[in-house]
Amino acid sequence: MSANYAAAARALGKERPDPALAFDSDRLDKHLDEAGIDVLIASSKHNIQYLLGGYRFFFFDGQDALGLSRYLPLFIYFKGHPERSTYVGNSMESWENENGSLRVPIVDASSWGSEDAMHRAVRHIGMGEGGPKRIGVERAFLPADAETVLRGAFSNAEIVDALIPLERLRAVKSKAELDLLREGSIRVVDSMLAVISSHGAGVTKRELAEALRREEVNRGLVFEYCLIACGASHNRAPSDQVWRDGDVLNLDSGGTYKGYIGDLARMGVLGEPDVELIDLLAEVEEIQQATRKPIRHGAMGREVYAAAEAVIAKAPHRQEIRFAAHGVGLITHEAPRLSSRAPVPYPGESADKPLEAGMVVSIETAIHHPKRGFIKLEDTVAVTKTGCEGFGDHGRGWNRGGSAL
Repeated sequence: MSANYAAAARALGKERPDPALAFDSDRLDKHLDEAGIDVLIASSKHNIQYLLGGYRFFFFDGQDALGLSRYLPLFIYFKGHPERSTYVGNSMESWENENGSLRVPIVDASSWGSEDAMHRAVRHIGMGEGGPKRIGVERAFLPADAETVLRGAFSNAEIVDALIPLERLRAVKSKAELDLLREGSIRVVDSMLAVISSHGAGVTKRELAEALRREEVNRGLVFEYCLIACGASHNRAPSDQVWRDGDVLNLDSGGTYKGYIGDLARMGVLGEPDVELIDLLAEVEEIQQATRKPIRHGAMGREVYAAAEAVIAKAPHRQEIRFAAHGVGLITHEAPRLSSRAPVPYPGESADKPLEAGMVVSIETAIHHPKRGFIKLEDTVAVTKTGCEGFGDHGRGWNRGGSAL
């Protein structure tokens, strides 16, 4: 830390003994250097959480609205100078700072609203020696009023998007992160199986989705969503449609465990599955398992889609099959991004890059059968040095509805 900067920080009463940062600053420096970014300003909740080692301010965890403005946490990182890392938070976060929850050298927990937060960030950036030439922000997560303040303060600097460097930083998970993803996935699947076994004919999709929410919350998850299809319908919104004898049921849900999302899908049926249903789910399972075979440290990202497409090309219901593979972690559809043909549109910038141990991929295959309905499995798979590991890998067959009644 430079003498001038340290003196200015002390004058604000913000400097603290430098704690160990929660992330790999050398890795972040590498990604920022590739993007030509001098100063990073992170503003999304998920990246703030990552950079602060799992911290989310409880008061604004559910919504951001605040009077005439909004909550805007900002993490400022100076490339090559991790000791100058600064967190700008809401005034109430001073309580969290007192509790030692904020793993960052400098904390300025005194803002109210988005413009105020950015004015404070500008002040901290201005303490450095010389102005930044290229500032990286999260364009999709930065309010217009805050960006106006930033541009007005550093009119000679180039403002660029830092989404990709931050995605690459988060792509390789630590053992602790993998443990959270594994546990979250197990709890999501357990919740689905409990709902399927404890409900029978006559229950509505809306009631099933609400039951899944309760099961996930009771298992310590934050319920995110439930995509639900039953019978011959491909409509996946909760509704008053009734689950009837002989109908299939697909539950596709995201539940967050300590910030990391379990994103999986499993099948149920009311009664015994007939030969056609058994064959349909086996077709989906063959694609799911084939896709895992190339996953290992060093494999190129495009090999995942290539493995799936080779099986799909010979599948009996290839015209009705929908396949996707995407990274998952703090959010769904994060790096590695393996294809530009995913249902969520983005460039497959990881297709021609090697997978790394610690990356996590969600693999999903669905058959949109015109008569039997929506048949789908979705799995969470971690890349290892020698292959891969499935998280929450149970309940993959036909789970019988009402079996616990």
